[in-house]
Amino acid sequence: MTLAAELLLAQASPRRLTTIAAIREFPQYFHLQPVTVRGEFVEHNTQLVLRADDQDLALLNPSAAKRGAVEVRGEVLDVGKLERTDVRLGPYAERLKNDEWPRPGTHLVLNVTDVTDAPVATVANVRALALEPWKFEGQTVTVTGNFRGRNLFGDVPAAPGVSRYDFVLSGVDGSLWVTNMRPRGRGFDLDVERRMDSSEWLQVTGVAGRYRGLATITATSLARAERPTFTAAPTEAAAAPAPNPPVNVVFSSPTPDETDVSPTSNVRIQFSRGLREASLKDQIRVSYVADGGTASPIAFKATYDAASRALRLDFAAPLEPYRMVKVELQDAIRAFDNGPLAPWTLTFSVGRR
Repeated sequence: MTLAAELLLAQASPRRLTTIAAIREFPQYFHLQPVTVRGEFVEHNTQLVLRADDQDLALLNPSAAKRGAVEVRGEVLDVGKLERTDVRLGPYAERLKNDEWPRPGTHLVLNVTDVTDAPVATVANVRALALEPWKFEGQTVTVTGNFRGRNLFGDVPAAPGVSRYDFVLSGVDGSLWVTNMRPRGRGFDLDVERRMDSSEWLQVTGVAGRYRGLATITATSLARAERPTFTAAPTEAAAAPAPNPPVNVVFSSPTPDETDVSPTSNVRIQFSRGLREASLKDQIRVSYVADGGTASPIAFKATYDAASRALRLDFAAPLEPYRMVKVELQDAIRAFDNGPLAPWTLTFSVGRR
């Protein structure tokens, strides 16, 4: 085995090779996980979805679709765990604007990052079983993989619980459960609770099956195996992190379009998250607005209170009665996590003294 391959196994990519059925069965495990799945793009209720083994998965970006059997890489999003304004949903949230926001686990979408033609799986190996277990169900198969104990590394979301000796077998890509046989034989006796034993490789023969969308093998024989020789695939570039969601104004006094505001009032604005105070500099404008749209600036002092996430504007002189005042917060203002400020303007009318 090459050094590159050793490193690949020691520091395996977090991308999960799985099925649509497993994603739907274990939404909490797969939320925000990078995955690889197989299927075909089909239209369902006027929307394009990814379908495999009579299971559908909605698409965040259906424009990435192509015809025929495909292998799709992407990130799973549990919509119910995100806010309607989460930038990761983008225009997809508009599809749900008239609907009640889904509960966690009930509405899953796939943010597609790559689509390739799926090769026909003719030989059973860990990868093929993990991606399309239905194609081999009931068949006697022989595969070779790395012993991973009783899911000691979180390779799969759940255990079938057939016996106390069930263990995970992983290939370079993909993982599956082996049941019905204790992991010992000529020259080896492995402990499903001991991470040190994960350096071992086994050849497993048994009957392929499925458990809640996950691939399984009901073992009939086990043998110690040599580590396979292969060339590691190029390291997959990490996906660019999603931008932080925008920060919003949640309260203001005066309220938008309020009338008869006292000339001696100040303005208070509260935000959904704390701001980076330095970003406020030169990003606040206050002015009188005339009927013709001409603006004349108003002198003010800005004070930001981090504890309450609130901005206070005190005016140098009482506001002129019967004038329209506009407060504008510019888009260079940033939250503490560098999320941008959503565009915001406040207008109100001043009353008499």
